[in-house]
Amino acid sequence: MKNKMDNIKYNISEALELPKDVVLDLPKITIIGNIQLNISNHKGIIEYTQETLRINSSIGIVKVSGKDMELKTILSEEIIVKGNIEKIEIYS
Repeated sequence: MKNKMDNIKYNISEALELPKDVVLDLPKITIIGNIQLNISNHKGIIEYTQETLRINSSIGIVKVSGKDMELKTILSEEIIVKGNIEKIEIYS
């Protein structure tokens, strides 16, 4: 049932040219070089160290690996991480 509803939402977002991340409750990940990462529409932080950040999202867990990572902003709708970002993985 959820898949059918997602298809309807996707078609509506296409027809009305609405942002899919908002309509489909998907995370939006923006990377600026290898020094900053912004994640919008997240479900909370699972783990945080200077080398690893794991964030819960509607599509699974987003794992960010790097060095000297620092959480600059934590809001209910957005997380901003600065540091030397080396790898981003998504686990469904």
